[in-house]
This record gives sequence, C-alpha cells and structure tokens, in this order.
Amino acid sequence: MRTSPAILVALGSNVDAATNIRRAAELLRSRLDVVATSRVYESPPVGAPRTPAFLNAVVRIVSPLGPRTIKFEILRAIESLLGRRRCPDRSAPRTIDLDLVLFGQRVETSPDLVLPDPDLLACAHVAVPAAEVAPEIEHPLTGNSLAEIAAALASDLIAHADIVLL
Repeated sequence: MRTSPAILVALGSNVDAATNIRRAAELLRSRLDVVATSRVYESPPVGAPRTPAFLNAVVRIVSPLGPRTIKFEILRAIESLLGRRRCPDRSAPRTIDLDLVLFGQRVETSPDLVLPDPDLLACAHVAVPAAEVAPEIEHPLTGNSLAEIAAALASDLIAHADIVLL
C-alpha cells in the first residue's frame, strides 16, 4: 500500500487576520484530510514595513491529489472565497495567502509551481510552523530536517496561544 507524501500548506493573513486564518483552516479541513496544525504566529511583513503584521500557520495534510490540483483547484478556490485578490505587489496586504510549501520529496521548478517552496529555507514564518507539524521530514534539496531548518533561522515570531485553528 502506497502512503501519501507529507504535504504542507502555509497559511498567512494580515487583513482581519485572526478571522481569515481560522476560516481558511476550516475550509481546508472541509476539502482535505488535515492531520496536524501548527500554532499561529505573528510575524512582521516582508518587504513592506508599513503594512500590518501577518498571522502565519502551517497545516499538514494527506491526500491522493497531486500538487497542481491542490494548489490550483483547492488552495486558490479557498483564497477566492476569502476575498483574496492577486496583484503585482507581492508585499500587498491580503485576506489570505495559501502556499503549497512541501509535497513529500518532490522537487519541481516551473513558472507556476516551485516545490519545495524557497521560503521554507529562508523565512522563519514558514519554517517554524512547518517544523511544528513535521519536524522529522527532510527537506528534499538540503537533507536537513525541518526542525534543523527552523532552529537555524533567527526568529522574532510571536506565538498566539489565544488563536486555535482547528
């Protein structure tokens, strides 16, 4: 019997963030088998210091679906339901941002899908919650565990104990 790869989805919001991140987690659970959720963290915006802080989390799912189906049919649909409007400014405030950050050991680089997401190695707001739900998983490119990657990133993240996703 084939097992499902470890699939990690990052959630982020800085517009009505507590409501939108909770609602996104609920919508993910209604469409996918969510097996673990991280705590919710607050982080400063990257590249746009005058925008509100973000709330970030990661969920671990199992699914027989492929990465493109998950990203373009499920994650994008949830973003649309929550009012996400894509614009050229990658630092613009957003109601919700759902990113497929890891799909097992799959490595892919195409114009519309990069796996694993480069933010997993570069951003504490992705690496720390990812390590919370899958500390033992090895990064497909570096071989480091997600726990090792998270520990190596300097972090000014603030865990929000009062926000529970699921």
